[in-house]
Amino acid sequence: MPNRGTRPEDSPVLIPTDNSTPHKEDLSSKIKEQKIVVDELSNLKKNRKVYRQQQNSNIFFLADRTEMLSESKSILDELKKEYQEIENLEKTKIKK
Repeated sequence: MPNRGTRPEDSPVLIPTDNSTPHKEDLSSKIKEQKIVVDELSNLKKNRKVYRQQQNSNIFFLADRTEMLSESKSILDELKKEYQEIENLEKTKIKK
């Protein structure tokens, strides 16, 4: 199964702007996608093989399932953290 989830270095940098809603929606869709990746990897049988897609190409390499799962979880945590920062930023703007 190819891992097409986002990587931490691929995620956009949080830039506070007045129009953060499109970024928030994009982040929300990435979170949903990453949740699916984590669920799929965690439900795989132990003997299943996992492949990682080489960035910007159609080449896949064999990867360790547990390593991919932990990496996917950390990416998901980072995305959630960034989403929460945007929500907090919006809340503080509303209070002002």
